[in-house]
Amino acid sequence: MSPQPELESETLVEAALRVLNTADPFEKAKLGDSVASKWLQGSISQAYNPSLDFPVPDRPARLANVKLVSPSLMPKLGKAGSLQSRQAIVHSLVHTESWAIDLSWDIIARFGKQEGMPREFFTDFVKVAQDEGRHFTLLARRLEELGSSYGALPAHDGLWDSAIATSKDLLARLAIEHCVHEARGLDVLPTTISRFCNGGDKETADLLATVVYPEEITHCAAGVKWFKYLCLRSKNPALSRDNLTSEENGEKETEISMEENEEVIQKFHAIVKTHFRGPLKPPFNEKARKAAGFGPQWYEPLAVKEVQNANPSI
Repeated sequence: MSPQPELESETLVEAALRVLNTADPFEKAKLGDSVASKWLQGSISQAYNPSLDFPVPDRPARLANVKLVSPSLMPKLGKAGSLQSRQAIVHSLVHTESWAIDLSWDIIARFGKQEGMPREFFTDFVKVAQDEGRHFTLLARRLEELGSSYGALPAHDGLWDSAIATSKDLLARLAIEHCVHEARGLDVLPTTISRFCNGGDKETADLLATVVYPEEITHCAAGVKWFKYLCLRSKNPALSRDNLTSEENGEKETEISMEENEEVIQKFHAIVKTHFRGPLKPPFNEKARKAAGFGPQWYEPLAVKEVQNANPSI
């Protein structure tokens, strides 16, 4: 489906739908960057029109140039020791970022008005969407430098499957996509960066280490931040963002009681158990997760339990 033409009075939600209805991922990233800049600069001033509702596509427009397979049938990516392995890993990252663009615009279009979210919610996910578009573009360019291109290898759409499963519940969307999948990305990225370094690919390692990795921490932080907000607002409908936190960038503790924080974490556990198949898999990147406001009490109770050695060493 071709994107709708831009209107002078276009709201952010209408612009988000234009991004979602743009099939070419490179054009999607370019359009998303333009929309994000206009929102952040004030050229797009209205988040949505209270009197208008627009359908959000169950599945964003996508080109059919990527062969999709079941996650269980995906070829092994390897450990970046060969050119073929490096191409496969970067291709996988490019595909993930292509879906991350759609996920960010989808949460704006699908939930922002529906849940009566404050303006800061829209701004946070606009910034996430802009980051994801930049990641996609830079990684796709790097893939071409490695002698391949997006669509040259198979991929899977497990990330969007989770989006469909959480399409009716913003709390579940935040928990699964932004506090489970995004956090898992933080867990594996340092190892991926090390593998590219060890394989002699400093360019890809630097791109992941200096651009992708630090920005992904902020994306996970957005999920944690708004998950907390919704949980607390359910108890206090008058809650505003101004009295939810005492700082910016997650450097101080959220201004909620220990009892309230425990309730939020228990809610997170219940949602993950309902919407995520199986336990979370360690090892966890505790430093990055902490930077995102995501301490071990959130995820360790959901982790794979270590099997005790029945034959202790002598």
